[in-house]
Amino acid sequence: MADRFYTPDPLGPGEYVLTGPEAHHLAQVRRFAEGDAVTLFNGDGREYPAHVLSASKRAVTLTVLAPVEADRELAFPLVVGSALPKGDRADFLIEKLTELGVTRFVPLLTTRAVVQPKSSVVEKFTRVVIEASKQCGRNRLMQIDPPRKWSDFVSRTDLPGARVVLHTGPGLAQVSAKGGTVAVGPEGGFTAEEVAEAVACGWAVASLGTRVLRVETAALAAAALLGLA
Repeated sequence: MADRFYTPDPLGPGEYVLTGPEAHHLAQVRRFAEGDAVTLFNGDGREYPAHVLSASKRAVTLTVLAPVEADRELAFPLVVGSALPKGDRADFLIEKLTELGVTRFVPLLTTRAVVQPKSSVVEKFTRVVIEASKQCGRNRLMQIDPPRKWSDFVSRTDLPGARVVLHTGPGLAQVSAKGGTVAVGPEGGFTAEEVAEAVACGWAVASLGTRVLRVETAALAAAALLGLA
């Protein structure tokens, strides 16, 4: 797989000028030069093979070839809503959910959450998604939603498939579905009231086992199970 670079611009065969941080990375960090082959993508699901015509500090001119269909997405939507872990663990979570093929991520505002995310996480996490997509070969970006209050999230009617709240306790079924929507609480867990609110909105309650997992561990384990079911 050729080195991949992202642009939000529409792409098609012909000459294209790449600017901004990606142009700097291509020309100054990776030091691609005239004639070198790269791949561009813009999130439309396709790849665009290209050759470098010229490169400067601020812009790279490329010849873009015919697009190539390269579908590396799951065959079904998979949404993860989760409280956020502290610090760099949140970036790690977003990176790995991107690699696992998750369609959409919703940061959750819950009662026991230590991190109460602000709207600025959308831009921050989108940058992480782009970098992870460059590495793993995805040609559609995982969507990052603005933070949602728990009551707003569980009452939404546009969430796909089976909706499952991860919880701990005796008598809970193990997570086993294909795609759908999964909600992950903070390390203190969802409150009984939050679980009851979700159940009242039609959510099922399930477990990943008897051990208490960190937020990112639970979210990634659930995404892997639901993505491979």
